[in-house]
Amino acid sequence: MNSALFTNIFRFIMLLALQIIIFNNMNFLGYISPYPYILFLILYPVNGNKSGLLVASFILGLIMDMFSNSGGIHTAACIILAYYRPYLFRFSFGLSYEYQTIKLNDVLTPERFSFIVLAVLIHHFTLFVLEAFTISFFLDVLIRTILSTLFTIIICIIIIYLIKPNRR
Repeated sequence: MNSALFTNIFRFIMLLALQIIIFNNMNFLGYISPYPYILFLILYPVNGNKSGLLVASFILGLIMDMFSNSGGIHTAACIILAYYRPYLFRFSFGLSYEYQTIKLNDVLTPERFSFIVLAVLIHHFTLFVLEAFTISFFLDVLIRTILSTLFTIIICIIIIYLIKPNRR
């Protein structure tokens, strides 16, 4: 096995453990719920196995649903994010995606930031729409999506800079 696989397994376990132990217990003002576990899906290698990403996103969402008692909404949101991930790459990076020269855990550029924002926004909107599952709570869904997205992006950027490899 190579080091990229070990890195992804370690990232999967650590982000899931952080989410379950720390971030699942946070809920600010009833609207802000951080979900930085999706950083695993965001940082998954660009040239990695696409079906492996879908399986990993299913397992990630399933474990989150088991610990959150949420009935499958995390699984659905993770699979939707994993499915739309190549389209988000193509939208954010353009030609760089075609040559697969992208490293997300590097210096934050506007392209990387737009990819992270779109990925978190898609995940959170899907999650909160499935959680409410009625049109009468649409304003509540939008408020929760925007506020939770902002908070999750801040946490994700902090985590990216904490795990970023040093260049010397």
